[in-house]
Amino acid sequence: MTRDEANGWLVNVLIQKIRNDRYPSATQLAIIEEVLPREMVPDYLEVLMEKAAQDNVPSVPLLRRIERLAATLPAAERRR
Repeated sequence: MTRDEANGWLVNVLIQKIRNDRYPSATQLAIIEEVLPREMVPDYLEVLMEKAAQDNVPSVPLLRRIERLAATLPAAERRR
């Protein structure tokens, strides 16, 4: 097993826990963000966006996490 495989496993397990928790643990979110492989950013971001959409008043820290992660994604290409 490689470090990337272990980190991928950890992220997958924590994402499932977060998906099932109404109010995910800030500690678990921080752990994910410490080891999150670049290719898993969209999956993690999708889970956070689902959490924000489910809440009438999403937490500011959750919205900031989404904003920070979205900034790591490529920008849309300009249309010519």
